[in-house]
Amino acid sequence: LLGSLQATRALMVAAILLGLVAVFVAVTGMKCMKCMEDDQVKKMRMAVFGGVIFIIAGLAALVATSWYGNRVARAFYDPFTPVNTRFEFGSALFIGWAAASLAILGGAFLCCSCPRRETSYPPSRGYPKNAPSTGKDYV
Repeated sequence: LLGSLQATRALMVAAILLGLVAVFVAVTGMKCMKCMEDDQVKKMRMAVFGGVIFIIAGLAALVATSWYGNRVARAFYDPFTPVNTRFEFGSALFIGWAAASLAILGGAFLCCSCPRRETSYPPSRGYPKNAPSTGKDYV
């Protein structure tokens, strides 16, 4: 295969693997998970880190898909390419562009939940302490 085809395949495999890693990292940082429940700031940072990995995976997929789409477009308009061997944009290219866009958008949404200096959760308040009963508080 040509070097450009091997590179686009490698980028797509890297994007898929990075997407799987991003899912596991982002799920660890979700508020509904019990993992790392004691430190909410670290938990939110895990969600942001998962978002960054999603953005990187989306960019890898976008580069690979656009690179191959450029190759198809150049071959289509090349006058020396025979008419019966010209490729056109197929559904795989459009699915690749849509998947890359959604991965970048989802990663950006996760990154927007960046933690502040303190946690965004309200501080936990215990039950109010009752004064000891003197026996005369019922009536």
